[in-house]
Amino acid sequence: MAEKLRRWLYGRYGADRLTKHLMILAIVLLIVSLFWGRRVLYPISIAVMVYAYFRTFSKNIPRRYSEGMAYERFIGRIKKLPREMSMRRTHHIYRCPGCRQKIRIPRGKGRIEVTCPKCRTSFIKKS
Repeated sequence: MAEKLRRWLYGRYGADRLTKHLMILAIVLLIVSLFWGRRVLYPISIAVMVYAYFRTFSKNIPRRYSEGMAYERFIGRIKKLPREMSMRRTHHIYRCPGCRQKIRIPRGKGRIEVTCPKCRTSFIKKS
C-alpha cells in the first residue's frame, strides 16, 4: 500500500508559496463564513481549497511553475509599492524613451538633462 502511494505521488508538483497562501486564504474564509456569509463564503473557501490541492497533486509541473512565478512577480511588485510611494515625495521617477529603464530624479532642480545609465540616451525633464 505504501509503495502504491509513493508511486502515485511521484512526479507531483508539491506545495509552493502560492499553494500555501491559497490554503491560508481558504482557512480564513472558512472561519469568517462561520460568523457571516455562510451561503457565499463557504463554497468559495471550498473552491479555493480544492484548487490548492489540485496544484499540489498536479503532474503538469511547467504550468504550475509558471503560475507560481507569476504570483511571485505580483507579490514582488506589491512589496515594492510602499518604498516607491515614499520615494515619490523626494524624487520624480521617469522612464527612458530609448530602453524604458526607470530613472529617479531628485525634485526641485528645475529643467535638467537626464542621461540614461543603461543606454546613454539623453532627454530633458522637469524635476
